[in-house]
Amino acid sequence: MITDWSRDRPTMAVIRGFLRSATSRQAIDWHDRIALKFLVMLLCCAYLTISSMAPRDSKSFGTAIRLQSRESEMGVPFIDAQAQDTRTSFDQISSRASPIVELIPQVQSYDWGKLGKDGSKVAEYSKHLPDFQYDENKPYAELWMGTHTSLPSKLMDGKLLSDHLSSDPGQLMGKQISDQYGSQLPFLFKVLAIGKALSIQAHPDRQLAIKLHMERPNVYKDDNHKPEMAIAITRFSGFCGFRPLNQISKYLEDVPEFAAVIGKETTSRFLEIITSDSSQPSVASSTSTDQASVKKHQAVLKELFGKLMNASTESVTEQVQKLIKRIESGGGRDKPFGSDEELLLRLNDQFPDDVGIFCAFVLNVVQLEPGQAAFLQADEPHAYLTGDIVECMASSDNVVRAGLTPKLRDVPTLTEMLTYSYGPSASQLMKPTLFKSCQHTKLYDPPIEEFSVLLTKLSPGEQDQHPPINGPSILIVTQGSGTISTDGQEIAPKHEGQVYFIAAGTPVQISAKESTFVSYRAFVEGAGQT
Repeated sequence: MITDWSRDRPTMAVIRGFLRSATSRQAIDWHDRIALKFLVMLLCCAYLTISSMAPRDSKSFGTAIRLQSRESEMGVPFIDAQAQDTRTSFDQISSRASPIVELIPQVQSYDWGKLGKDGSKVAEYSKHLPDFQYDENKPYAELWMGTHTSLPSKLMDGKLLSDHLSSDPGQLMGKQISDQYGSQLPFLFKVLAIGKALSIQAHPDRQLAIKLHMERPNVYKDDNHKPEMAIAITRFSGFCGFRPLNQISKYLEDVPEFAAVIGKETTSRFLEIITSDSSQPSVASSTSTDQASVKKHQAVLKELFGKLMNASTESVTEQVQKLIKRIESGGGRDKPFGSDEELLLRLNDQFPDDVGIFCAFVLNVVQLEPGQAAFLQADEPHAYLTGDIVECMASSDNVVRAGLTPKLRDVPTLTEMLTYSYGPSASQLMKPTLFKSCQHTKLYDPPIEEFSVLLTKLSPGEQDQHPPINGPSILIVTQGSGTISTDGQEIAPKHEGQVYFIAAGTPVQISAKESTFVSYRAFVEGAGQT
């Protein structure tokens, strides 16, 4: 932090008065007088440097400084105004001096978040924040890092990160990124602590986001798409994408309550199409060789999911209660965590008689161990169930919900917007690679332009060097202590959860101290530069 010298700095009149008084004394010979003149000139130069670092709201200098001086009475120019027209703002000096600045992230306390006493990582990472008041019985759901207007990050002096970036977007963001995105980060970086299931949801693509925002801006507040990636901090589970169709068929045959909600006609048609086509593609994608079969299967999957999500409340309630009673009578409460029976009972405990409970039969259940990642494109159904994750997404807060939620459900939009791609859970996973020349840093690089994420894990005494990235980044420390340094600047995080903005083009060295050090760094970089 730069000290505000404007409160105590001497005025030019005082300096000139000292110069006049000192050089007029008869006791000082001409040699000493010349030496004294140069000493005073050096002091004045130091004064100029310190003054130019005054805050933008300094009443004495405003947002920019222009110093012009006259010839002193002793005939020595203090400064040549034509040669030294100083217009350096505090923001420019600050950003040049500090390519790494600490941020204050913001906390969301949704009902689905983990309680503080249950080990919420969001709570753990927030305890050092200014004005944060920890409550062990409060759910701490999300930690936001970025410039999104719903919950923007700030610098330690309270200045918005977006204002900091707008002071010099070319330098802080990098020219290519600032030309494309201005002074707003194109990604939103989060930590999520999931205590109970999130809603059955999807995020709209760009075209649909614009349409929804125009039609219902009070509900859909962004006009941007929202592909997202989750990296597990602790063991994580979630619904991600539609199951392979033969798995859905098996559940229709084995779970009569599920088939009853769908209805006989749709159930029969789905089973007939899927079971009669022994050559059905296991994954629906644009690269599948038999596109006619893929489209036919996607159409019947859309019909089935639409029947499920539009089923009457009476039918859903009746069939859920039958299903839960049957599971409990068969010893379902004793089944291991993550089994079908345990999951269905847990969902019903959290959201009794909800249609989203039946989504366990149509959506993949993905399990992630720490360091594993899943990527979800726009228009893909999902719901996080348990665990703590780092999440990165395009900068948007649009969510279309249809189950497992007390919030607004927009079933028609959700059922129409989905791609109805299907496949095994492994198709949702991302495999990281080593980042450039790094030995201890992995790169998670999804097939979109707005973000990538680095995971650095160091044993005690180890270090790694991140080469310059031609774009802005945000780094969060999630474990241990160490140092983060660049040319002329070294930072020593003392707390898990400390967050830093790193300017474009900044080489970063990360070193671990006595314990294992872990950090995640979200960034955006120009095409072809990663």
